[in-house]
Amino acid sequence: MNTDELLALNLPLFEGVTPADLDDIPLGLSEKSFEAWQTIFDQDDDSSDLYFLLSGSLLAVYWTNEGREIVFSRFPIGAHFGELAALDGSNRSLAAVAKTEAKVLILKRESFLRLFNEIPVIRDRITRQLVGRIRTLTERNMEMTTLSVEQRVGTYLFRLAAEHGKLSAGAVIENAPTHAEIAGTIGANREMVSRSISKLSKRGVIRSSRQRIEIRDPEALSEELN
Repeated sequence: MNTDELLALNLPLFEGVTPADLDDIPLGLSEKSFEAWQTIFDQDDDSSDLYFLLSGSLLAVYWTNEGREIVFSRFPIGAHFGELAALDGSNRSLAAVAKTEAKVLILKRESFLRLFNEIPVIRDRITRQLVGRIRTLTERNMEMTTLSVEQRVGTYLFRLAAEHGKLSAGAVIENAPTHAEIAGTIGANREMVSRSISKLSKRGVIRSSRQRIEIRDPEALSEELN
């Protein structure tokens, strides 16, 4: 893949970057496809390349010593991931798993470091993303220690609706996270999440079916933030 082909993908990390910016940087790029539930890289893996999601759906997952799965994030199309290992050369802290069939673009660590060091806009985006991740983890830790499971589920759904531009009565979130995925994200078990969603449904706040959530009362859902 050459420079023009890379920029034609319109990846958010390269927004505003010109071919001239990349002239002196050798780009080690390759594409790879994965089947559903195939692992892109594992927790503690010693690989250190940067990845971009070109199609499909991925999860970032942490497995505890007891085998419990904690879901950290879903990746939108075009997102980059794996930058921590790419920056410091250490083992992966999380696993990346394909939730559906997926295709990724792989950028060699050496190329990524050149981009990070020599193109200010890329360095700024990476830095801002890492700062945002720290803020999110801090916020999540506070919620896990101060909110009930039902409040955490409501807060999660409110943010999910806001992120998808679905925070209005009658709006529908398709391909919504499963109860198990929500549980892994908010630090609860699947049964408790299912009960909380059932309560919200009975109150008329949402209507839930298989990976589909309809927002029926966004004002009532926002009360879960308090």
